[in-house]
Amino acid sequence: MKKFFYLIIILFSLNACSEYQEALKSEDTAVKFKLGEELYNEGKYDKANKLFAQIVPSYRGKPQAEKLMYLYCQTFYQTKDYYIAAYQMERFASSYPKSEKVDEMSFLAAKSNYMLSPVYTKDQTETKKAIEKLQEFINLFPDSEYSVEANKLVQELDFKLEKKAFSIAKQYNQISDFEASIKSFDNFIFDFPGSKLREDAYFYKLDSSFKIAINSVERKKVIRLNAAKINADKFKKDYPNSKFIENVNAMYVELEEQLKNYSNKANI
Repeated sequence: MKKFFYLIIILFSLNACSEYQEALKSEDTAVKFKLGEELYNEGKYDKANKLFAQIVPSYRGKPQAEKLMYLYCQTFYQTKDYYIAAYQMERFASSYPKSEKVDEMSFLAAKSNYMLSPVYTKDQTETKKAIEKLQEFINLFPDSEYSVEANKLVQELDFKLEKKAFSIAKQYNQISDFEASIKSFDNFIFDFPGSKLREDAYFYKLDSSFKIAINSVERKKVIRLNAAKINADKFKKDYPNSKFIENVNAMYVELEEQLKNYSNKANI
């Protein structure tokens, strides 16, 4: 019985495969459209895409063109070909501005750019482009059912840029390029005033300032010690319950002791 069942499945699969191959070779666009839609509904997007690609030029200007292009665009998105999906969906939105699918296509075009955004450690050109595309969508379709998700995606991408900027500044700290670290953290604090990493940024800025001061040449040491102490005072005031507070208190004590030593020398 099982053998018979498996035989039926094999025959069915061979028949379906044969039907698909015949459709690919056929010159009947209606046959290709019908089977392409069936395959699309079955989740066989790659096969549907190949059929649709053959007939798109033939349907331009026809009533069925909008539906065909919608399905065609979706096949790229569903097969994760996001570069082409974004391009084709933008074309759809431009070609059919009054379509009931225009906001969906515009959103998925922007989301395709989001899907191309790499991890934060890599170059973030694609991330910035995705933010731009999503923001354009939000501005054009503020009442769309997709606007909530679009805003969430923008927030996620913004945080990715924050992590990128933070990691660069922290890396300067780790390789002991403390002046570059301070400058980078200052830029980070200015560029991302509401960042979740703001406390960390202030701490590592202080840490860089502290290490410059402690290891400074004599002629610049007092100025740098005072600058570091100002940073420590500000951190203690702004983040009294910080996870870094013990480290900051230890730095503060060291800075005070060093400044006291210079004061005593000056009075001798």
